[in-house]
Formats: sequence, C-alpha cells, structure tokens
Amino acid sequence: MVDFKVVVGDVKTGKSHKVVVSGHHANSLVGKNIGEIVDGVFVGLPGYKLKITGGSDGNGIPMRKDLPGNKKRKILLSDGKGFHEVYPGERRRKAIRGSAISNEIVQINMAIAEYGPKSIEEILPPKAVEKK
Repeated sequence: MVDFKVVVGDVKTGKSHKVVVSGHHANSLVGKNIGEIVDGVFVGLPGYKLKITGGSDGNGIPMRKDLPGNKKRKILLSDGKGFHEVYPGERRRKAIRGSAISNEIVQINMAIAEYGPKSIEEILPPKAVEKK
C-alpha cells in the first residue's frame, strides 16, 4: 500500500491543508500527471475538484511538469523548478522526477479548481497544536 501526504492549497484564502491519503484512494492517484484535475473524493473533499500542481519524493526531489514519465533523471537545468541559479548563466545537472505520480512520491501538491457545497474548514477541522 502507498500513502501520500496531500497538501491542498485554497486559492481564495491562501491557506493550505494537509491530508494523509492511503488505501484505494491513494492507489487511484498513481499514474495521474501534473496538471490533471481529479475528484476531491480521493482526498476526502467530496464535491471539490482539485488540480495536481506538483510533488516530491522521500528524498525531496521535486517533480517537473515538462518531464514525462515517473522516473528519476539527472537533467541539465539552467533555471526553474528544482534549481535556481546563483550567478547569471549558471547550469547544473540535477536529479528531477517526472510528471507522473508513482509509488516513490511522498507529497502531492494540489490546488482547488472547483469548490464544493461545504467549506473546507467544515470538512477538514483544524488540528489542535500541542504545546510542550
């Protein structure tokens, strides 16, 4: 079984909500690509439509939309996701994941494309912060 930590970004309020997805809902996300719109039932938000915007694997290696497949590759980057140049014209070979969600992905980032009948705060109550 695969487990995902899904971060759902609310574009209206600017807040993000973390949801752990496991079981058959997680298996149904495997194979989806960045940019696809999925039903919110997979994340526990019935009535919502969510757009996949990115993600990363267990080592923190980010996914790129313009790289097809789900494999990890070392590509030469000049700027963009996964690498930011220190000086103008710098290029570096970095490890990047493809745009498809696989079993190695740990975190999936999503944005709300269509809102449902209930607010997110009603469906996903905020968790209490523990003080030490």
